[in-house]
Amino acid sequence: MSVQSVALLVTLATAGGFALLGLVRASQQTMNLEDYMVSRNRFGPWMSFATVVASALGVWILFSPPQVGASSGIAGIVGYCLGSAAPLALFTQIGPRLRRILPQGHSLNEFVLCRFGNAMYLLALGVIVFYMFIYLAAELTAIAKAVQILADVPLGWTALVVIAATFLYTTYGGLGATIFTDAIQFAVMVPLLLVSFLVALAAMGGWEAALQPVRLNAPQLLSLGNVDGIKFGATLVLAIVAAEVFNQANWQRVYASRTDKTVQQAFLGSAVITLPLLMIAGALGLLAASLGFTDDRAFFSLLQQLALPLWFTVLVLVLALALVMSTLSSLLNGIASVFTIDLIRLFPQMQTSGLLRASRLLTVAVGLPAIAIAARGFDVLYLFLLADLVCAGAVFPVIWGLYSRRLTGQTAFFSALAGIGAGALFFPKPDFSPWNGLPFAGDLLVSFAVAIAVSAGIALVGSAIANRRQQFDFATLGDRSRAYAAPAPDQISIGK
Repeated sequence: MSVQSVALLVTLATAGGFALLGLVRASQQTMNLEDYMVSRNRFGPWMSFATVVASALGVWILFSPPQVGASSGIAGIVGYCLGSAAPLALFTQIGPRLRRILPQGHSLNEFVLCRFGNAMYLLALGVIVFYMFIYLAAELTAIAKAVQILADVPLGWTALVVIAATFLYTTYGGLGATIFTDAIQFAVMVPLLLVSFLVALAAMGGWEAALQPVRLNAPQLLSLGNVDGIKFGATLVLAIVAAEVFNQANWQRVYASRTDKTVQQAFLGSAVITLPLLMIAGALGLLAASLGFTDDRAFFSLLQQLALPLWFTVLVLVLALALVMSTLSSLLNGIASVFTIDLIRLFPQMQTSGLLRASRLLTVAVGLPAIAIAARGFDVLYLFLLADLVCAGAVFPVIWGLYSRRLTGQTAFFSALAGIGAGALFFPKPDFSPWNGLPFAGDLLVSFAVAIAVSAGIALVGSAIANRRQQFDFATLGDRSRAYAAPAPDQISIGK
């Protein structure tokens, strides 16, 4: 049997197996819109921890960290690790905060609507959907590339099979089925990532032998003092922290956790375990750099060059599929959930069953265009950075609004727009070259730093000069949200 045939069978069997597990789990529970979208206060520390890790670590860890390791070295890897762990640590604070001030809430955009009104809400909604859709497309692109490299399967076919299997249990079982499969996928992905690293390392004769070409040809990659690596690492810290605040999958897990303490335990534990896992993924890029591979396919090009046995290809495919399906299911469910409050506002007489059906259709509608994007095979890292920039411009006013009573909706809106626009002036083209003649144009660190600094400056100044008599009363937020299963008229009219 050819490698391509084996790869197709493994892809179908693995994707189908996860879908079946999710369907079986969902069939054992009664389902309403509230359970489908948020599974409020249902999961304890272990399940919450497993689902946060699994949803955060998509198949991108086999592409982006190795690419960073191969091109920016140890300094870049450390930055990627810190950037990925930092937002998880941040959620130990902002997660419980949102649970306290919006106890019956469901999403970040719902908070923005209640706190800032329609203009900022529409901007935040656009940022959330844009980031999560790019994330979705990037994940599909990554898994399609992985299977193409390993077994020469067309990009579109892999994307279609994977997302179809994810649709099956995500649209039927909602967040509960997603979190259940996340726990299984977490138990699969961690040991398989370790095995992949150890086998590749052994095939290259051990750590010292593998890195000898790097020491001779690119010694800066092994230095923590590598200026380019430090700059890119700092860029990743800013980009990832900003973006993950707008990841609805995180906020769903904030509300799905049993208590505030569970939220803190789950996200802090996830931050801790993310560090070594991404360090391992980045180290695979250093191994690839020793053979001259530095693009986003570095890890898979390394495996091809080593000509490892077929069983190892199967193992890597299972790892990649576990990684991608855990993230895809979270993204699909998360994107659909951000629109649910609008469905309730626009169709106040619609029954819960109708809202649930509409949410399922939204899940499919969002996922289908991502297949076409995945078939194009764009650079995964650039896709992420583009979405991250938009988030960087809007992140400060949203977080500041969780605590400041004096930040108005108008100030938040204009500070976010100004931040996004300012950062875009310095953001590079897809080939990472500048698109204008400004000083520092094309510099990613400048782009993200400017986006955050401009929006933060406007938000802070606006808060300082705001009318003290018009301070926002956070106590009113608790009356503005209700469970989806029983929407109230005052909830429908929020922001009007």
